[in-house]
Amino acid sequence: MEELQEILTKSKYTYEILQHKKPILSAEDGSEYFGIEIGQTAPSLIVKTDIGFFYLIVSGNRGKINFERIAEILNCNKVKLASPKEVKKMTGFEVGSVPMIGLDLPCILDNRLFQYDFIYGGTGLPTITLKIEPQALIELNQVVATFD
Repeated sequence: MEELQEILTKSKYTYEILQHKKPILSAEDGSEYFGIEIGQTAPSLIVKTDIGFFYLIVSGNRGKINFERIAEILNCNKVKLASPKEVKKMTGFEVGSVPMIGLDLPCILDNRLFQYDFIYGGTGLPTITLKIEPQALIELNQVVATFD
């Protein structure tokens, strides 16, 4: 959390660190708790491909992710969700708490997030949520692709 706070403090983006007693581990939980559209939630998913691991930040209203489309974008053959053990090994965080910012992995962004003034996502801790301008994700992550 300290590393994330340092990145945010140096950035030019408006953000809030929101603490809550109840862990928020899904888009539905976040939407309900904060009283926001589900599309404003931004789950961070770790995917495993035949060319390495990536993190995928999606809009909570996306539903099922088209992994074949992600494979096309990355010009690789296979894409699947990383196992909880792989997520922990690659990020140091548990599934459901992966931060939106600060991972040392190439990132793929869902363009749906950019229709909102603010999005809500992980910080690495299940009882702390980051509210931030979606444009920050481009500058503060190693973005290699976006998708619709």
